[in-house]
Amino acid sequence: MQRIQKVTTTKPLLGMINAIVLALSLCGTSVWADNLENLRASGAIGERYDGYVVAREPGARAEADAINAQRKIIYQQKAAAQGVAIDQVGKVYAEEIFKKVPAGTWIQVNGNWIKK
Repeated sequence: MQRIQKVTTTKPLLGMINAIVLALSLCGTSVWADNLENLRASGAIGERYDGYVVAREPGARAEADAINAQRKIIYQQKAAAQGVAIDQVGKVYAEEIFKKVPAGTWIQVNGNWIKK
């Protein structure tokens, strides 16, 4: 009798993390990333637990929406490639983003805003 092994999401998540590191390094040289860094540094935008940004100031709403639209495209592609839910991808990205953002960046942890 052949034994069937249960497949877990660990392997796809590890592949996703590698893709995240690559994507973050590629985004680091773009004008879009420079604008994001400026918005983070000013406190106008904060990073949320689900991999999306939040406009902490009303004037940054359009920028936050544009950034989130770009991230959603990436998350959808990764989710489809890995066969996982998009929210799962966003949470993995959020963990990596939290590690990489500079000190002073606003991040949302357990529903509370804190400065890294």
